[in-house]
Amino acid sequence: MFESALGGYRSFGHQFALATLKRRVTATRERNDFVTIPTIEGRSGFTVPAIGLGTYSLDGNAGTDAMIKAIGLGYRLLDSAFNYENEGAVGAAVRRSSVARDELLVTSKLPGRHHRYADAITTIEESVLRTSLDYLDIYLIHWPNPLEDHYVDAWRALIESRDRGLVRYIGVSNFLPEHLERLREETGELPALNQIELHPYFPQTEQLAYHAANGIVTESWSPLGRGTDLLSNPVIVAVAAEHDVTPAQAILAWHVRVGALPIPKSKSLERQRENLDVFEVALTDEDMERIGSLARPDGRVANQDPSVYQEF
Repeated sequence: MFESALGGYRSFGHQFALATLKRRVTATRERNDFVTIPTIEGRSGFTVPAIGLGTYSLDGNAGTDAMIKAIGLGYRLLDSAFNYENEGAVGAAVRRSSVARDELLVTSKLPGRHHRYADAITTIEESVLRTSLDYLDIYLIHWPNPLEDHYVDAWRALIESRDRGLVRYIGVSNFLPEHLERLREETGELPALNQIELHPYFPQTEQLAYHAANGIVTESWSPLGRGTDLLSNPVIVAVAAEHDVTPAQAILAWHVRVGALPIPKSKSLERQRENLDVFEVALTDEDMERIGSLARPDGRVANQDPSVYQEF
């Protein structure tokens, strides 16, 4: 059971409805530092590892090598995007690794400049071609770009691409509940996953509750609060010390407790290994309340509000 395995899910005094999401906790440390990562299940059999590898700036041969090493440690989800310009490196890592293709999940994302239906279809085809893989596992709309207001057309293109076998699962990134409701109203389908900015400075409790109630897996970008002082915050440092882990591990354990899938990025093998070793960090309810006290109304790392932010 999710609650018995992870000690219950209480964050900021609120019990979220997690009946639609189940976590199978099987994390074990094996020889060669290989970690079997727990999984998160959404609706309709959608299952993803409980942590993934962010790949922004992991490009070229060096990026491919870093990803191959991460796969060797146990990472099974690689998060990329059309705009990262590293889909080729991601595909090369998948092809060159010793892990079977069907054990790996490759994510990419549709940029805002290609939201119109025909452009979106072509862009998704191009993403698949860039990776030199037969298909991608997860494809997301990177930002809703509501001022342009073509995200519903883009969503229809993702549905078509899934039906054609170009991608296996479809989702979104940075979509607010109002955007998600519009997708449901106009297409009859919600995303399997929504990748959002999420960290203790910006915990998004209402968004998490919406996702849980609707069977949407929450994926966290900037899970360690990139560009902020989160890693050196006295509360985080104290909680980490009490559990004999690093501040980064304490924060990633917080993500696990709130039911989110973090995708920390690192080129360092040691840091990649450290980021995987978080599933036995048993944060208490008191720890969660202390970390919860760090929430800020202006907690976004770059003030990118999806209701107005435009990404192309």
